[in-house]
Amino acid sequence: MAFAITPAPQATVPVEGGDPYPVRRIYCVGRNYAAHAREMGHDPDREPPFFFMKPADAVTLDGSDINYPPATQDLHHEIELVVALAKGGANIPEAEALEHVFGYTVGLDMTRRDLQGDAKTKGRPWDTGKGFDNSAPMGALRTVADIGHPTDARISLKVNGESRQDGNINQMIWNVPETIAYLSGLFHLQPGDMIMTGTPEGVAAVGPGDRLEGEVAGIATLSVSYKPGS
Repeated sequence: MAFAITPAPQATVPVEGGDPYPVRRIYCVGRNYAAHAREMGHDPDREPPFFFMKPADAVTLDGSDINYPPATQDLHHEIELVVALAKGGANIPEAEALEHVFGYTVGLDMTRRDLQGDAKTKGRPWDTGKGFDNSAPMGALRTVADIGHPTDARISLKVNGESRQDGNINQMIWNVPETIAYLSGLFHLQPGDMIMTGTPEGVAAVGPGDRLEGEVAGIATLSVSYKPGS
């Protein structure tokens, strides 16, 4: 197909032992760990999940040196289990949701917390706080055929070698099949969609020169560093 201009490159995530995974959309679940909900000043009762999105090209890969983003003085880390879909659908039954999963990895939902906070107080969307360039670092995907569907795994993050976040994916308020089922009632999901499933407590600021090392045990690792913005 001919285009009026040269298209931007397809965003991808590496797959261990396979071809790269093409990213379509990145859906993010907000406040999906009770302790994190409390540290952000919210009631952790099991209310319906809510979602925001990041653009596909917000993905940046393991080992990257990332420019510190502009327009913020308060960049926060949020370590998360990431789900990658192999097939889509609408109104997917919870009992069938895992049949749609291609694999899993670890990711960072990087957040310009000052911009997000300002948007919240003014009743505006979070896009500038959540959907900026390089705001979704991700490790390599592991396929379901390789690791199955993990439900009990340590999720952790170190900054400059010091522990910042440490939890377990079994602490999620809404688990993976519940999340897929609910999300598919809001959007017709497609192959290439990814879901960032929320973060445990311990979110905090990072700055230029900081090195972040994240892991979901037995699934994937991730390491990125920040340098001064250009």
